[in-house]
Amino acid sequence: MFKKITERIFPFLIALSALSVSASAAFYSISGLSKLFAGAAFAVIVMAASLEVAKLVIASLLYQYRKTLPFLLKAYLSIACIVLILITSMGIYGFLSSAYQDTANKEGNIEARIVLIETKRDNVKEQLEVYTEEKNSTNEAISELRKGLSNNKVQWKDKETGQIITSTSSSTRKALTKQLDQAIERQTEVNAKVDDLNGKIFEYETEIVEARIGDGSTSELGPLKYLSGLTGMPMDKIINYLLLTIIFVFDPLAIALVIAANFAFAKLRKPTKENIYGETIEIIDEIEIEKRMDIIGQNGNEGLHYGDKENKIQELENKIKKINRQDSAGKKKSIAINEINSQIQKLKDEDNTITY
Repeated sequence: MFKKITERIFPFLIALSALSVSASAAFYSISGLSKLFAGAAFAVIVMAASLEVAKLVIASLLYQYRKTLPFLLKAYLSIACIVLILITSMGIYGFLSSAYQDTANKEGNIEARIVLIETKRDNVKEQLEVYTEEKNSTNEAISELRKGLSNNKVQWKDKETGQIITSTSSSTRKALTKQLDQAIERQTEVNAKVDDLNGKIFEYETEIVEARIGDGSTSELGPLKYLSGLTGMPMDKIINYLLLTIIFVFDPLAIALVIAANFAFAKLRKPTKENIYGETIEIIDEIEIEKRMDIIGQNGNEGLHYGDKENKIQELENKIKKINRQDSAGKKKSIAINEINSQIQKLKDEDNTITY
C-alpha cells in the first residue's frame, strides 16, 4: 500500500521540482535580459516569459511525440530548445554577474574610501613625528635651564681679605628664568598639539574599521578572496568559472526534470488498448496474467465469486445493448454479440462456488 502511494506521489514531486527549478531559471533569465536591454525592459520581460513557457512545452512535446513527429519539425524544435536554453543561460549569467558587480563596486568604493582615510592618517602621523621631536627637544631644554638656574653662581677673590666669594648673577638668573618660562609655554602648546593629533589618528583608525565592517560587502566577498589567495587567481576569473558552472547546470537541469516528469506520469498511467467492441480497456501486465491463469487452473474457472459473476453477466449484457444501439451493422457486430453471448452462457453454466 505504502509503495503504491509512494509511486503515485513521486511523479508529482518530480513535477514540483521541475516547476520550481524552471521558475527560478526563468526569473533569473528574465531579470538578466531586462537589465541587458534596459531601454525596452517591459517588452523584453514579455518576450522572455513567453519563450520560457514555449521552451518547457517544446521539451514535453519532443518527449511525448518523439516517435510520431515529422523529422524536420522534430529537428527544428530540438534546435529551438537548445537555443532557448542558451538564451536562458545568458540571462542567468547576466543577472548573477550584475549582482556580483554591484558587490564588487561597493567593495571598490570602500577600498577607495579607506585609501583616502589612510592618506589623511599618514599625513597626521608625519605632523605628529615633527611635534614629538620638538616635544623631546623642549623637554631637554627645560631640564638644562633648570640645571642652569640651580648652578647660577659667580666666584671672585676679595682684594682686601684674599677670600674666594661665591654669589649669584641676577642678570643671568633673569635671562634663564625668562627662557625657562618661554620653554614651558612652548611645551604646553606642543603637548596640546600632540594630543590633538593622536585624537585625529584614533578617529581615522575608527573610520577605517567601520568602513571595512559597516557595509558587509567585505564579508560577502570573503570566500572569493580566500579562493583568490589560495589559487593565486584574480577574483574576476574565479567568479566567471563559478557562473559558468551554475548556468551549465541550471537550465539543462530544468529541462531534464520536465522530461523526467513526463516519463514518471507516463509510467503512472496504466497501458490501454481498444478491444473489438471499440472500447478502451487496460492491458493487464504479464505478472497479473500469470496469477489469473494460476487461479483459473486451480479452480477450473475465471476465479470469480458469485457476486462477481453476476456483475460480470450484467456488464456483458450491457455491452450487447450498447452494440445493438450502434447504427453500424455487419459481420463484425454479429461476431461481437455472439462472443459476448457465449461468455454469458459460460458464466451461467458454472455451478461450483468460485473462489480465489
